[in-house]
Amino acid sequence: MKLFNTLTKNVEEFVPNVEGKVNMYTCGPTVYHFAHIGNLRSYIMEDVLEKTLRYAGYDVKRVMNITDVGHLSSDADTGEDKMLKGAKREHKTVMEIAQFYTDAFFSDCAKLNIKTPDVVEPATNCIDEFIHMIEVLLEKGYAYRASENIYFDTSKLESYYVFGNQSEEELMVGVREDVTEDENKKNKNDFVLWFTKSKFEDQALKWDSPWGVGYPGWHIECSCISMKHLGEYMDIHCGGIDNMFPHHTNEIAQSEAYLGHKWCNYWFHVHHLNDQSGKMSKSKGEFLTVSLLEQKGYDPLAYRLFCLQSHYRKPLVFSYEALDQAAGTYKKLKKRIADLDKEGLVDEAAVADHKEKFVEVVGNDVNTSMGITLLYDALKEELNGATKRAIVSSYDEVLGLNLLAEEETAANDVDAELEAFVMAKIEERKAAKKEKNFALADAIRDELLEKGIAIKDTREGVVWERV
Repeated sequence: MKLFNTLTKNVEEFVPNVEGKVNMYTCGPTVYHFAHIGNLRSYIMEDVLEKTLRYAGYDVKRVMNITDVGHLSSDADTGEDKMLKGAKREHKTVMEIAQFYTDAFFSDCAKLNIKTPDVVEPATNCIDEFIHMIEVLLEKGYAYRASENIYFDTSKLESYYVFGNQSEEELMVGVREDVTEDENKKNKNDFVLWFTKSKFEDQALKWDSPWGVGYPGWHIECSCISMKHLGEYMDIHCGGIDNMFPHHTNEIAQSEAYLGHKWCNYWFHVHHLNDQSGKMSKSKGEFLTVSLLEQKGYDPLAYRLFCLQSHYRKPLVFSYEALDQAAGTYKKLKKRIADLDKEGLVDEAAVADHKEKFVEVVGNDVNTSMGITLLYDALKEELNGATKRAIVSSYDEVLGLNLLAEEETAANDVDAELEAFVMAKIEERKAAKKEKNFALADAIRDELLEKGIAIKDTREGVVWERV
């Protein structure tokens, strides 16, 4: 296995801390809204990385956090609290919002064949761990108290810009929109470990601490959650490229100050999915979710194939034309495989040979596009249908495209009577919300859910599905 290590900016031979075992961590979602397909590109590629490692014979333990507290809308510890924003938007408690969008996230992941990590830990489960780490950082002199908050002191580090992607000039206050002046900080790059006094006087979630009642900063959670489940040494840390600075930079700073040694050897960052106007986000343009793609008639796995056809370290531009092409390719590929003869003995030696080739190719920095090419090459070979099916099944352990699944027909049909009932309820709920009768609106949502119908609010309107 070879991986591009963002820390060294080189493709390196992967050598885990313990032979045959991989400790892997993934930055999870902030569960205040639906994940858009740009977010999900990262999770697809991280899923492929995990499955490639398992396919190559490694014993992988993967951990993911759920950010259900403390993530501000700006990485400069300013702006609007995303969880509070979601609660206000939907007239629910923060924890109701967190649970709903956590469930929605994993529902989307299931549709995209993204394996659920071995450990999923919400930040709110680990307050004691956060407090302990902060106490140690204070004792070691890496943190300080100012205006009732606790800050990490970046001036105590020999090197803060470990990824080498930022400069002093770029971070001057006022130069970038996401960097604003905090008069409590000793240094402009210092970051909050614990808020006791913040702009959010109505913060919904607060806990007792040695410094008063408050809540943790965002960056502390990944360090503590990973150490709780993976110990002091991590092999691979994953995330989107936008997490690299300041989130992952701050994670390294606080973790290595706390531990006193190197924390993680390999950093795996997935680049952005862009639309025609630039980086995709929830705040502009069409809010593209898995449910919206389904509503428009796309199989979510066609989007997975769209992502696999590109390399994770290249920005990928989304358009419906490009997705149409991927959907057409996916349909033809599945038909071609479905038409393979099922008779005959499987040539196990040929299957083993193809597996070895697949590990070598896809294991070279998660080269999924070459993995797809290998699949087509195998289908062209002079092998019987049973052997080709076995090779497809083997490759699909990593690709995750359900290539041998039979086409579903009647099970997905929706009868007109059910559709009319659901649409009438959606209109009834819409009227209730317009009249600010949110209790009735929630009751209608719950009524539908009891009947096995989940509804989701999107920028394009309300979409629904059977659950």
